[in-house]
Amino acid sequence: MSNESDIWYAAKITRVIRPPEQTLETFGATTLTYHVISELMDNINKVRVRTGKVISERPQIITPRSFANQLLDGFGDKAQEYADFLINHGDAIKILQYGLQFRKEHISSETLSEPLDQITEKVKQAVIDSDDPLAAVIVGADELWEVSLLKFLRDYIEKSAPHNFQQINSRAHEIDLELEREIEMDFQVASIDPSKAQALGNKLQRYGIFEKYEDRFYRLFN
Repeated sequence: MSNESDIWYAAKITRVIRPPEQTLETFGATTLTYHVISELMDNINKVRVRTGKVISERPQIITPRSFANQLLDGFGDKAQEYADFLINHGDAIKILQYGLQFRKEHISSETLSEPLDQITEKVKQAVIDSDDPLAAVIVGADELWEVSLLKFLRDYIEKSAPHNFQQINSRAHEIDLELEREIEMDFQVASIDPSKAQALGNKLQRYGIFEKYEDRFYRLFN
């Protein structure tokens, strides 16, 4: 079993030679192709190249309460204090959840007898020639190659997150404006035909915005 120092060392020596040209998709799944290159221990000019896929599900903004519930599973009092903080300061905190999944059936591995730098350059050029904007070339540890891959994924998610947040918030704003226009039209119809008021009330309840329109809604019956 690897100890903590080995894991941190594997993460530290990880180098991204060619990052993906695109960030993670905001409104759909993303399929990344990775090439992890590593020198074999105690073997001069023996290099292993692992190639595979990582699937990222559509990013979702989760509420602080939902995050806190996940956080508390198996944790103690200090986690409870932090969870309470998240719940009480929810408006100031944004959390993105990414579903990452390894697809082991896609992993291939080959061992080559050339210097690391030469292999790395060849793999990098092959990725460039493939014109795949979601391919990455990574140099990392051999036995702990998954640590190197996860280090890359963490940094890639961190880079993608601001763009994902911006698009999600923009889409939410567009939906809010569209809903406001729809509600306004429903009020106009209900003011002419009172039989439509019940359907309008149900819609306001369904979207959780009844209190916002409550006074106006009851004026329809005066």
